[in-house]
Amino acid sequence: MKHKEGKRRKFEKHNTPKERDYGKSTKECRRCGRTGRGVISKYGLDYCRQCFREIAEDLGFEQLS
Repeated sequence: MKHKEGKRRKFEKHNTPKERDYGKSTKECRRCGRTGRGVISKYGLDYCRQCFREIAEDLGFEQLS
């Protein structure tokens, strides 16, 4: 709708998330793009836990027991 264009722009201006310099929202899975919890950054992996489970054997990790 054309007549609500200004309201929509104002809403987007005040409600878009701001860019972060630190914290869990800065970590992102390099495979699927998930942010937040469950991103494994140890050893420079930067995969979420779901993607890591799928490709762990290809990376050389072994599942114990």
